Amino acid sequence: MECAIRKMRDETQPSLGRFVFRDLHPSVAIGTASDRYAGWIGQIYTPGRYEGRMIRRRHVVGRDSFVEEVLPVESVREYFDHFDVLEIDYTFYGFLLDSGGRPTQTHRVLESYARHLRSGDRIFLKVPQLVFARRLRRGGGYSENEAYLDPETFTEQFYEPALGLLGQKLQGLIFEQEYHRRSERSGPEEMAEALDAFFQAVPRDERYHVELRTESYLDRPLFDVLERHGVGQVLSHWTWLPPLRRQFSLAGKRFFNRGGQCVIRLMTPLGMRYEDAYAKAHPFDRLVDGMLQPRMIEDTVAIMREAAENGVTANVIINNRAGGNAPLIALHLAQRFLGSPISGQTAFG
Repeated sequence: MECAIRKMRDETQPSLGRFVFRDLHPSVAIGTASDRYAGWIGQIYTPGRYEGRMIRRRHVVGRDSFVEEVLPVESVREYFDHFDVLEIDYTFYGFLLDSGGRPTQTHRVLESYARHLRSGDRIFLKVPQLVFARRLRRGGGYSENEAYLDPETFTEQFYEPALGLLGQKLQGLIFEQEYHRRSERSGPEEMAEALDAFFQAVPRDERYHVELRTESYLDRPLFDVLERHGVGQVLSHWTWLPPLRRQFSLAGKRFFNRGGQCVIRLMTPLGMRYEDAYAKAHPFDRLVDGMLQPRMIEDTVAIMREAAENGVTANVIINNRAGGNAPLIALHLAQRFLGSPISGQTAFG
């Protein structure tokens, strides 16, 4: 494997200088969480190409408000000149069909994406929180989610229309569960039993991946359920979770997804809340001094190599909030994976 990586390093260095991460390795797919960021112009997107067609919108995070500039959907074609996969995360906030079977605004946006995708482009979709969140934020507080782990709602209002829109371009579905405070937690056995019943009832598919953000659930009963159904464990670098290699070790260093895929999501620095990470990273056009954690890079590369040695594809999804700018984080990962030095321009702050 080391010889193959060295050969690829020599072949891909010029591409990395242009932020091209496609075909880095047969067992590696690098992508980002969302796209269309104006902060990536000059890296991923051509300067001037979308002038006059960008949208300015206000985004409220915590108590602060930020102005975001967003490129048109058609820019996804240029995105895929650089990356292997894309995680579309706005589907987390709504179904594709309403309860009457009518297309929602989320459906219309995903349909627009689908029109610009080419045959080799691959998409990860986040499953709506209405399926996988036990409690939902409503009216300034939290309330129980009546649709939690409802297989019919998932199948009819999300899964089937997603397949209809994307077909083979759908690389995976990510079920993300919110963090549970100690007073809200069930035992790992109870959580495992609930997920077992859910995955028994939904359509069989090799593209399911689960991200649990409560460490106490990462125990043998839960892993046994994932293995039984061939559902992948998402290894997530996120605020209150342990380091990536610790998560992987808790699972016995096993890859559960029956489709031979592993998902690593680099979301926020460990110990840093979403609101703080967003405020530091905005407007996502550079690395922020002291924000990018070296262990995140080293752990990710170690798991990428472990996956490759086991014939598993490692899909690494990078969020701007993990260090300030996803393309530059991808550059660090690619160079570390290939064993090449990181240039002074992008060295860790």
